[in-house]
Amino acid sequence: MSATTISDTSDTSDQGERERLRRPSRTRTLRLGDLRISHVADGAVRLKPRGWFPASTDEDWVRYADHLDDQGALVAGIGGLLVEYGERALLIDAGLGPDAAPDDPENGWIGAIHGGRLLDSLAELGRSPADIEAVAVTHLHTDHIGWAWNPAPGSDRPAFTGATYLFGADEWNGRHRIPGVHGITEEILAALEPRARTVAEGEEIFPGVRVLSTPGHTVGHTAYVIESGGRRLIAFGDALHSPVQISHPEWSAAPDVDADRSADHRRRLVAELSAPGTVGYGIHFADVVFGRVERRAGTEAGAGAEAGAGRAVWVPVEGA
Repeated sequence: MSATTISDTSDTSDQGERERLRRPSRTRTLRLGDLRISHVADGAVRLKPRGWFPASTDEDWVRYADHLDDQGALVAGIGGLLVEYGERALLIDAGLGPDAAPDDPENGWIGAIHGGRLLDSLAELGRSPADIEAVAVTHLHTDHIGWAWNPAPGSDRPAFTGATYLFGADEWNGRHRIPGVHGITEEILAALEPRARTVAEGEEIFPGVRVLSTPGHTVGHTAYVIESGGRRLIAFGDALHSPVQISHPEWSAAPDVDADRSADHRRRLVAELSAPGTVGYGIHFADVVFGRVERRAGTEAGAGAEAGAGRAVWVPVEGA
C-alpha cells in the first residue's frame, strides 16, 4: 500500500493565498493511500455574499474582504471530484455542463455563472467519460448534475452513458417535488432516471468511498467519506459553500431548505475535519478546494466552538 501524501500548499505567501481565495478552482490532485483524488474543474459562479449568507453583516465582509473579488463577490468553483483506484474511476458530481448565464441584478443570491470545462479537465487527467463507472451525486442542483444529463459535444446523449448515477434515497425519491427549483425540470429528471440508483447511509459505493447523509441544503443532500492509507477525505458537497463557513457554521446559505439542520451538519463536519488525518474537499471553495481545519489560538471562537479553542479556519493542502 502506498503512503498517503498530504502537505501544505506550496503557495504560502499571503498574497498567493489571497489570490487563490478570489479565483475559480483549477484542476488539482492529491494522493490518499491507494487512491488518486482530483478536483475536475468545470467553471465558476459568483455568489453575492450578503444575499447568499443572510446571517452575515456588512462588518463581517469587511473582516473577510480577502475572500471577495474586485466586485465584492465570492468566487465559487464548479466541477467534480475524480476518485481513481487503479484502472477504476468514480466521479462525485458532474459540474454545470455547457451552460452559462450573466448576472441578473434582480437575483440577490447568484451572479454570473458558467461551466463547460469538465470533459477537457478529465482529459488532462488522462480520463475519458467512458472510464467513469459511476457518478455519485451530492444533490439535485444543476451545477452538480450538468454533464450527467446534457448531451456531450457532437452527440445527442449525455457524456457518461456507461455510468450509474448514485443518489441519496431521500433526494431521489423526492425528485418530483422539485421541478422548477434551481433549474431542475422534468426533462432533466427523465434524462437521469434510466441510470439512477439510490444509496444508503454507510454504503460503500467504490473502494474506500462511503455514503454520509447530510440533509439540510436539500432534503437528501449526501456527502462522501473516502478512506485509504490510514487517512480520510470528506467530500461535503454543498453542506459548506465557502471557507468562511468553517469559522461560521451558523451561517446557512439562502437556498438551504432547512437552515437549522444544515447548520447542525456543518458543526459536525467542522469537528470531523479538525480530526488528525482528515482532509476536506470543498467543491465551491474557490481555488482552495482541498484543506484541513485548524483552530487558531488567539482568535475569536466561532459558534459552537469549545471555550478557549480559538476560531476554526480552513488551511489549504496539496498532495503529490
